Amino acid sequence: MKNLFKILTLLILGSSFLLSEEGCIQGDCVNGYGTYTYSNGDKYVGEHKNGLEHGYGTYTWGFGPNEGDQYVGEHKNGLEHGQGTYTFSSGEKYVGEYKDGDMEGFGTYTWSSGSKYVGEYNNDLQHGQGTYTFSNGEKYVGEYKNGLGHGQGTLIFGTGSYEGDKYVGEFKYGMFNGYGTYTNSNGEVLYIGQWKYGSPVE
Repeated sequence: MKNLFKILTLLILGSSFLLSEEGCIQGDCVNGYGTYTYSNGDKYVGEHKNGLEHGYGTYTWGFGPNEGDQYVGEHKNGLEHGQGTYTFSSGEKYVGEYKDGDMEGFGTYTWSSGSKYVGEYNNDLQHGQGTYTFSNGEKYVGEYKNGLGHGQGTLIFGTGSYEGDKYVGEFKYGMFNGYGTYTNSNGEVLYIGQWKYGSPVE
């Protein structure tokens, strides 16, 4: 989740970008523990290897689209890699696994609204098994693909006219699609059969 400027600079200039002593304000920023500040206001405090963030440390974003964001955790070759916590300036937070700068593996993402996802990620998207609890009490438990409910799952409705109703079955791109069962809050089965794009197939 490093900003585009940082990634492009690393690709173009390589480790020489970080080997400059100008930004190293304390410690060893080449092969050791040190504090490094970037020209755009980004700051990293932690372990370095060959002039790159490598090991445990804290990266805080300065000016740019990620301004105010902070990552605390493991790094590899200048990118988030391993276990870490990413706190957004908006109040959102991700705690979990990273690979090559992306959320990948198991993690928990909490939104400022109170919604929460706990489960598997791939390339920064919910992918695999997971549980999404919405701020209104609605809950989806099941399979995800590229950020959407896709495969087998269970959706329990939250507050509103359908509160307590439940759908158990197949999903496609976040909608009821395939074979599924819909029951109301009293446990009464209202429909069993095929669904398409969120609606029963009569």
